[in-house]
Amino acid sequence: MLSPKRVAHRKVQRGRPKGNATRDNYIDFGDIALVAMEPVWLQAKHIEAARVAINRCINRQGQVWTRIFPDKPVSKKPADTRMGKGKGAPEFWAAVIKPGMILFEVGGIEKTLAEKAMHLAASKLPIKTKVAFRPTVE
Repeated sequence: MLSPKRVAHRKVQRGRPKGNATRDNYIDFGDIALVAMEPVWLQAKHIEAARVAINRCINRQGQVWTRIFPDKPVSKKPADTRMGKGKGAPEFWAAVIKPGMILFEVGGIEKTLAEKAMHLAASKLPIKTKVAFRPTVE
């Protein structure tokens, strides 16, 4: 699963993903992309499940770009623990997702197969998404 090799701080404050994405919101590499429609912290296991689904669907043809990376440690305290005694240990890594962010891109394969792969990946994610196409220049 994805996680950073090194981090400056082991635990970070929560914050909240407000507003729309101002970066990572254009299709830069492939022809078809999966776009997030709502804010969320995507866990590393969700990203990995979607990536595996795409690769299996397209049978390792073409190319897949993962545009997000889980770099936020999310900590949790154990169940049935009283208040106080500090912050809990890091539980998992998450990627901060804002509406309009490109999650995955696919290129080098036919459009129908790529669209099918994106719909399959969307079913693995806990948020609403849409499939976007690179605009054709005429």
